[in-house]
Order: sequence, then C-alpha cells, then structure tokens
Amino acid sequence: MKLDELQHVLRASAAISNEKSFVVVGSQAVLLLLEHPPEALLVSREIDLYPALHPERADLIDGAIGMHSSFHETFGYFADGVGPETAVMPSDWMSRASLHYIGEITAICPDLHDLVVSKCVAGREKDADFVRELLKHGLVSAATLTERIDMLDAAKYSLPHLRAWLERRKLESEGTAP
Repeated sequence: MKLDELQHVLRASAAISNEKSFVVVGSQAVLLLLEHPPEALLVSREIDLYPALHPERADLIDGAIGMHSSFHETFGYFADGVGPETAVMPSDWMSRASLHYIGEITAICPDLHDLVVSKCVAGREKDADFVRELLKHGLVSAATLTERIDMLDAAKYSLPHLRAWLERRKLESEGTAP
C-alpha cells in the first residue's frame, strides 16, 4: 500500500458515506503515523476504517469499495468498513490519537502503541509479523505496549496471555526466541 492509495480510499469513502472524518484502525494507518514506514509493513491491500461520527455507514463503504468490489478489481486495494469494536485498544486511546488531513477529510489514527495492542489482541500470524517488524525497527516499545495491554479490561481479555504473546514477538524480533 502507498500513501496515495490510502488517500484515494479515504476520498472514495467520503463520497460514499457523505462523511468527512474517518477512524483508520488497520495496519495501513502506519502510512499516516510514520514518515518512512518499513516496506514490510505495507503489504496489506486493505484500509480498515469507519466514519467517526456515523460508524454504521461503514457498511456502505464496505459494499461499494470493499473486497471483491469493482473498485478492488480496478485498483488492487480496497476499504474494509469496520466498526469501533473491531480494534481492541485501551479505553482512553482517543486521547493519544492523531489527526491527519487529506484535503477536507480528516483521518483519525490511534497512537502506534494503541494500534499494536489491537494487533496483539487479534493475534493472527499477519499481526505477529506486523508487531515483530515494528519492534525490530524500534518503532514501538515493548514496555509501553505492556503498559497499554495492562489498561485493557481483564474481565474480557487474558492479560497474561497477551503479555506472553507480545514477549514472544519481542524475542523473535531480536532473533533470540527459543
């Protein structure tokens, strides 16, 4: 994914949803969060987002420019219209979020550490690759990630499991995993 492709998806999403503010919660938020993201972080062809004020309009976006749409077939990338519940982050993540302006459109991006917490919770192999790469390049701190994991609801999420998952990715990024 490239920055101009993300911007294209945001413009198309704005036209479809009649919205001007979007929360970008997927891995490709790094295009807005990092000046020079490592190439290995840019492999996804989807932008996970939802309209900030009317999250329910994400379905319109998903239907029009989502996976297997003519937009996707034409451009090779697409929007994944998600909801606020998709990315599990500390409840105060918005206090650390950053705003990015693309013309009249505002993209709201979680802090990189909060975004990575959501990847730890998801725990898929592609999430592990993403987390390892960020740790390897020193773009996130394992200590800060642990602090943010500890801010999650322990009644809903196994914090010891999440800490262990993160520690394994840290060791793998250092090349010291058993």
